[in-house]
Amino acid sequence: MKSETIIAMALVAALAACSETGAVDDEAGSGMMPSFGSAVNSNSQAMANPRDVVISLTRKFASEAPNTVNFAFNSAVLDGAAQDALRRQAAWIRQYPDVTFRVYGYTDLVGTKAYNQALGMRRAQAVVAFLAAQGISKTRLEAVVSYGKTQPLVYAPGPNEQNRRAVTEVSGFTRSGSGMLMNGKYAAVIFDGYVKSATSTAGNTVQNQSSAGNLSAN
Repeated sequence: MKSETIIAMALVAALAACSETGAVDDEAGSGMMPSFGSAVNSNSQAMANPRDVVISLTRKFASEAPNTVNFAFNSAVLDGAAQDALRRQAAWIRQYPDVTFRVYGYTDLVGTKAYNQALGMRRAQAVVAFLAAQGISKTRLEAVVSYGKTQPLVYAPGPNEQNRRAVTEVSGFTRSGSGMLMNGKYAAVIFDGYVKSATSTAGNTVQNQSSAGNLSAN
């Protein structure tokens, strides 16, 4: 029997088997992926979760703009240094029009709890007012209930400039942006955070291996 005849008979048998199972009518790769739509849906849900975006934006904001301003004793007035820092904050904030922010006001440990809570709130409100004057919508800014003197950076009983501060942080997304899928801008923020994290981890690993090698050599 000629080889051409053998090949033809094999093809006929294979086609007959496919017809019996219906496999010939299935899409290529259908047995490997149960539902392409399910995969797309899962990716969409992951991209729509704002938590990771908020965390990454908070870190990015703190690393690229001064997120803290300080005040004189018993004052909520923004001096020149504070105003310069807030202009840099405003420039950063304008890059992300769907992001909202909270400003927390703090005091040092001098004075009563009630007085310092009110003073801390005035400091937070001063920051919000200045950022609004820079063109940032007040709908994206919130001066929250002050922590007063309950969370000092330095446990000093007397006046301390480091404790007299207002801190700006990313809080979430505007109503129009809260239901959106992560667009390229925010996806890039997440990706950048992952890359930096991986780079840092890899660098530490190399350093640890180098140190171990030096110890074994000694």
